[in-house]
This record gives sequence, structure tokens and C-alpha cells, in this order.
Amino acid sequence: MPRAAYIHVPFCSHRCGYCNFALVAGRLDLVPSYFEALQREFHSQLVEPREVDTLYFGGGTPSQLGAEGLARLAELATHWHPLAEGFEWTVETNPADMDAAVAQALGAAGVNRLSLGSQSFRPAKLELLERDHRAEDIQRSVELARQQGMAVSLDLIFATPGETLQQWLDDLRLAIGLEPEHISVYGLTFEKGTTYWGRRERGELESAEDELERDMYLAAIEELAAAGFEHYEVSNFARPGHRSRHNEAYWRGDEYYAAGPGAARYVAGVRETNHRSTTTYLKRVLAGESPVDEREQLTDESRARERLVFALRRLEGLRREDFAAATGFTIDELAAEAIQRFVEWKLLDDDGQRIRLSREGLLVSDAMWPEML
Repeated sequence: MPRAAYIHVPFCSHRCGYCNFALVAGRLDLVPSYFEALQREFHSQLVEPREVDTLYFGGGTPSQLGAEGLARLAELATHWHPLAEGFEWTVETNPADMDAAVAQALGAAGVNRLSLGSQSFRPAKLELLERDHRAEDIQRSVELARQQGMAVSLDLIFATPGETLQQWLDDLRLAIGLEPEHISVYGLTFEKGTTYWGRRERGELESAEDELERDMYLAAIEELAAAGFEHYEVSNFARPGHRSRHNEAYWRGDEYYAAGPGAARYVAGVRETNHRSTTTYLKRVLAGESPVDEREQLTDESRARERLVFALRRLEGLRREDFAAATGFTIDELAAEAIQRFVEWKLLDDDGQRIRLSREGLLVSDAMWPEML
């Protein structure tokens, strides 16, 4: 049985220009219907409570629910997904939403990990990203989390239009100075359907030069390593003992539960994704219909290929022997030609037993995965 569960909270005060997540902005009037639909989906999907080791509230912006809403969501989620001993429970929050009441509600529920959408400490960059918080909100949020005994993870975005390497280094160093347990770094992407995409097409925004983006990513690796962070996944860095256990379940190819608009679950070899529209999700579930918009029964080979790609995102890579034991396929059966080519191009390191991304491979990894899938 899966040992991880994800709950999607679709509410945001505003859709940022670069965001392509499943969310609804300025519709807190839908919260009561959301809770009713979530309860029905849990009952239909699970039938009875299912214990998990990791629980994750993502979004959207879960902290938009406020202290009372978060307490209610926590009660509902832990009824259906009781937490095992030694659990990890993460909640994503927006620094602008964090106050003493929200922090106390999370702490009282038992949340032990806060994922903070900080993105930057520089006012001009935050304004460009259409964020509604400031650097002082990030610091306050970290302090409130500490008071409740929660570990802290900070998200940062680099390679924004007009950003310099020095400005990115300043963001990194300010983040490190707050002494979080975990930092995630992401290069800004322009995705079709976002307002950023349209603005770039009209010439209002420009992507960072490839060489500059490369330098920024390498600078993050160096700065965070020097500060004692372990680089354990392409975009993720953790202090010893503080990796995201929930995300590691994904990267291992483990199965997991999920509920809410746009949520994707992987149970019994079946991958399902709920409808991304919050209003459509609510209409379907409250009418007694399934919220599932996409469903795929994975073959043994498809599951093995996914496991190969997810595992290679981790810096430790994977051992041929372990992969064969877990999937029934050898790595070379699935991707010998692609792996040989990537080794020749110095994008992968292969010592005959273990395969892992090289430093150069880290820089272009997203372009490699289709070759293996």
C-alpha cells in the first residue's frame, strides 16, 4: 500500500505570471464546497483510513485557508490518512499569510515541516514575479515556524529577466543566513498558458541567457555545499537528515495517494489525475461523479522506465543490481543506447555498477529524460 499522501489546496489570492499550477484565484467563497468535496473524495477513493509516513499539503496556497481552515483540513486529512510514528508532515505556505495564528494552528495539528514559497528577498524581483510578500515576511515566517518546532524549507527562483549573477548570490546568501533545513532552487520557466509566456512573445520579457542561467545554477551548488547542504536531487539541497522524505517517495517510484483539484495519484499501478478546474472538480464530486480527468494503467515496462528517470534525478543515481531487483528489468534492456550516448557526451557517469548524472548532465537533465521514457 502507498505510504505517502498529497492534498491539493487550489486557493490563491492571485495567479502569479509564471504559474501554471492548478489553482483558482480570489475564490475563497468556494472553501466550504471544497471541504465537502474533499470528504466525499476521500470516502470514495479510500473507503477506510490509510496510514501514511508522509503527508503533504500543496497548492495553490494552503495558507490561504487561514488558521481555522488549516485546522479543519488537518483534522480531515489525518482522519483518512493517520500518520505513522516518525512521520513527516509538510505544508506549503506563502510568507504573506504567515502570522502567529496560522503558525499555532499548524503546530497544534502536528505539522513538522514548513515549505515556504519565498522565491527571492529582493523587492524588485518579488514585484516582477508578482509576489505579495517582502523579505521581512520570509524572516517572520521562519521565526514563527521555529517557535512551533517545525523544520523549514525555502523555495528560490533564479534566472528571472534582468537578474544578475551577483543578485542571485545575494538571494542565496540571505536564504542561507536564515538557517533553513532545506532549500530548493528552480530556474524560471516560461510555460504556455501563463501570462509570462504571452509577455515574452510580445517582447515585454526576455529569458535569461543560457550561459548566465548555467552560472547561476552552478553558483547555487557551490554556495549551498559550502554552507553544509547536501545536493541530493537536481533542484534540492538539504542539511544532513533533512531531505524531503515525501518527494523522495516520488523519485523512488513509490506509489502515493492524492486528493483535491488537479491532484495526481499513483495506486496499484494506475496513475490518475483529477480535473484541474476547481469548479469542475467541485461540480463532479458534489454530484456524485468521479473527479478523475485522466487515467493510465501502467505496464510493467512503463513503471520501470519511470522509475529509471525519477531515480536518475537523485544525485546518488541508481545501482543496476537494485534496479533489476525492484523492476524485473535491467537498465540496459530499457535504455542501453541512450545511456551509452549520454556517457559518451559526459552527461552520465557509469562505472558498470552505478549510473548517475555528471555535473554537465545536471545542467541539461530535463532534455535527457524523453530519451529514456
